[in-house]
Amino acid sequence: MEEDVDLEETEGKPEKQKGSRARRQKKEVVRKRKSQKERENPLSAAIRLAVESGKVCFGSKESARDLLLGKAKMAVMAGNAPKAVREDAGKYARLSGIPVVEFPGTSIELGSICGKPHPVLLLTVREEGVSNILDFAKKK
Repeated sequence: MEEDVDLEETEGKPEKQKGSRARRQKKEVVRKRKSQKERENPLSAAIRLAVESGKVCFGSKESARDLLLGKAKMAVMAGNAPKAVREDAGKYARLSGIPVVEFPGTSIELGSICGKPHPVLLLTVREEGVSNILDFAKKK
């Protein structure tokens, strides 16, 4: 009988509301504490914010396709990208008139700034969100 009472008590409790976190994430982007690299390089902070709030594509093949088709607003290439990737991205970007910015760090650092557990050689920004990443493209 005691077991029946426990079941009845738990059934009467209201459940936690689901979906409030999803609504909050759409409206605002919560910024975490800046790392040492983000304080040194403002491009890092802009990339991180674009990844969190905008639409970004990762990878050399998908980014090269975006550059060729003109879907991207800008591209960011790691400093240690191979020559073949550099040439392809540069050629496609020139054809489409899309600026390419070189990230001063390695592909591993670029991946960690993007929040990915793997290296990122090339990324394209389709929509910048609330970041100021397109300002870096205009400077060059």
